[in-house]
Amino acid sequence: MIGCMVAAHGVGAAGSGLNVLVVVNSNSTNSVELGNYYCERRGVPPQNLLRLGGWTGGNLSWTRSQFQSLLLVPLLDQIQARHLDHQIDFVLLSMDIPYQVTEAGSVNSTTAALFYGFKSDTARGITGTLSCSLPAAASNSYAFSEASFRDSPPDTAATNAFLAMMITADSLAQAKAVVDQGVAGDGTFPTQTAYLAKTSDPLRNGRYVLFDDAIFDTAVRGGYSLVRVDQDSPDGLTGILGYQTGLMNFVAQPNTFVPGAMADSLTSFGGVLFTPTGQTTLLAFLYAGAAGSYGTVVEPCPDLEKFPSPRDYFYQARGFSLSECYYQSLQSPRQGLLVGEPLSAPFARRASGSWQNLPPGSLLSGTTNLTLQITADDAGNPLQQVDLFLGGTFLQTITNIAPAPSNLLTVSISGRTANYVVPPNATLQTVAAGLAAAVNSISNVSQVLASATGDRITLRSANSFVSGSQVPVAADSAAGSAPALTSFVAASRADFLDSVVFPYGDVVISNVAGAGDWLQLTVIKTNGVTVTFSTTNSPPMGQGPFVQSLMDQVNSNADLQMPDGVVAQDLTANGFTLQGRIPGLASSPIQASLTGSSTVLPGPPISLYLDANLADVQPRDHLYVTAGLTNLALSFALDTTTLADGYHQLTAVAYEGSHVRTQTRLDQSVVIHNTPLSATLSVAPGGTNAALEATLVFSITVNTSAVASIELFSTGGSLGSVTNQVQATFSIPGAVLGAGLHPFYAVVTSSSGAQYRTETKCLRLISGQAPFALAIAGNPPTLSWPAVAGRAYEVFSTDDLIDSFKLRETVVPTNDAGWWSEGAYPATNRFYRVGTAW
Repeated sequence: MIGCMVAAHGVGAAGSGLNVLVVVNSNSTNSVELGNYYCERRGVPPQNLLRLGGWTGGNLSWTRSQFQSLLLVPLLDQIQARHLDHQIDFVLLSMDIPYQVTEAGSVNSTTAALFYGFKSDTARGITGTLSCSLPAAASNSYAFSEASFRDSPPDTAATNAFLAMMITADSLAQAKAVVDQGVAGDGTFPTQTAYLAKTSDPLRNGRYVLFDDAIFDTAVRGGYSLVRVDQDSPDGLTGILGYQTGLMNFVAQPNTFVPGAMADSLTSFGGVLFTPTGQTTLLAFLYAGAAGSYGTVVEPCPDLEKFPSPRDYFYQARGFSLSECYYQSLQSPRQGLLVGEPLSAPFARRASGSWQNLPPGSLLSGTTNLTLQITADDAGNPLQQVDLFLGGTFLQTITNIAPAPSNLLTVSISGRTANYVVPPNATLQTVAAGLAAAVNSISNVSQVLASATGDRITLRSANSFVSGSQVPVAADSAAGSAPALTSFVAASRADFLDSVVFPYGDVVISNVAGAGDWLQLTVIKTNGVTVTFSTTNSPPMGQGPFVQSLMDQVNSNADLQMPDGVVAQDLTANGFTLQGRIPGLASSPIQASLTGSSTVLPGPPISLYLDANLADVQPRDHLYVTAGLTNLALSFALDTTTLADGYHQLTAVAYEGSHVRTQTRLDQSVVIHNTPLSATLSVAPGGTNAALEATLVFSITVNTSAVASIELFSTGGSLGSVTNQVQATFSIPGAVLGAGLHPFYAVVTSSSGAQYRTETKCLRLISGQAPFALAIAGNPPTLSWPAVAGRAYEVFSTDDLIDSFKLRETVVPTNDAGWWSEGAYPATNRFYRVGTAW
């Protein structure tokens, strides 16, 4: 891969191209070309591509047995055989691979089956269909964890768990555009807004109850615009960061989204992509510019657990990758398909660094000391771990800085202080939990409650008489009795943020009203004013109008229209919601009491406060726990005698010291020389481009006769090997590899076991032919044109344009230039034409 992959691999959240396994369907040229394109854009090493063989059944559905035998088992086998088990967390399926997995009536998505295994349906009791079930085994323990995926994979996965996504579309060009939108979003820190839309469709708009919490957290963190709207379609919006809705059909125009955007709809068949269902699919979001989307592949019923929580936008604000955002926001993803660019991370903060005193092509031998200098983006994002990769494969961990025992973390709230001493063997998660407990130990005086989630602590003020701006917060970190400070805590804000959420309580009616039944609602305001309403179902008016009549009285009462009043809304057959007219805690003490005839409301009166969303209305702040150092000056020994001689790429990967683990990649080419063994690799046709239809011929020559094997490698791994030969020739049809950029290198093993890796040759295989300019010069005339090596070009001429052109010769250039010359200067004017021979 030296000097071959031109990629956006500086930024990634907890992953980069090094951590992705790309799966292509070898029976689909589109799948292969898209996979090659993704590898190039994301710097995916050639050994990280897997060709799926034997599948010709289309892109819709396969059985669980086919999924396992054709995809899962080969995938797991190749990860182990290629020594990638330490690094693969993401699996990307490259179009023309089925998106449904079926068995005995149960249907899962292919991405979910790769994520945590196939989950069979179980009955939900006496009502509901099997596909509407929520089996316990389908619960996703990774959801809402704000944890590193490698450290917290789903606990119901029977094999390796993967953050699996698919990139697919109606055309190859559209699929490539999804890749581009994902890559282009990295580290851009967009200022555009993401929208959470409560639609007019009551069957599909249920996620609105989750909007406020997500909006509040993004506001506390800052630097991200997330707002709630009452809207049925994104049609007409342009340049937005995201859109979450619930609607059967909608329209989204091109350029609706900026790069890196996430968007999805809660509807039954958003993931049924290539079969008409009468519903708008997730592809509409991708064609409008989103980098990723989600939809279910079978009727799921409107269970919120089966659809992304709006918290995925908060996770994006933290810097997590697109696939991490989605899987963390899904409690039961088994029926849901994730489509998009998995690594896209618009808010990932990249460090900076370089190899020290190691110019490109440096010659290394024996045990050599190498040095890195890496600097974090800022003090709030220290660097915790650095790994070393050789040729794209994990080699060793250079450093991993844990929270240092005896470091002292301090949190002060309104002048009250909580102290926490980091114990031995601590992790970010245990430190966050311990620090939250310390904050709760002073809650009786601070009136602040703390709860830990992963590496983050949420602080909530329970004092309804004090605004958030009157609650100062300070966090500090000190070495304590430890020799170094590697544990840190920081607050999002210097004070609490007041909520813009309105408190509410649900008025629930037990039974359907009959003729003459009655209801009475009493509302007690915070100033003690009491207002009472009643309604009687006489003459009988139906359940909806009966409840509506009570709501209308609430909303027309003058006392309750004051700022300290309430509004009644969200009518259902079972009741409605009472919402305060003032956001935050101020309205929460409002009380209500509901009584009614025994047939409608059996039992004692129902009392309620506006506290159903208490956590969302309390002033809030965040604490973030990190570990590491802001500046890393690392020196480490590399024993090159254990590695193959020849040409290599060293890659140092630095991980930011939170659970986001944003990666920074530092690549450098080196040459290792410890033995006399060497070899050369040549390829015909030459040049940097070659025709896809050409047969590529690779020649390897070794400088010794004591050769055990010669093996040729490129995209997808080994292309072939020979034994006991000093020279080897491999003929590889370009169509086997597919259109795209490919690296080629050979590994020679001597009889003594020593190895040599040749210099990498890079070729771009080109399937189509763009129009090209034809030049003519000289006497006799010579034609020249920019060519694709290995492609056949036909030269035509005529002496009279009235006559037809006649074929003169077929030319197959061996490099990037084509030419043909007349044997002698023509006696009259002659006209020429050159075109491809296919």
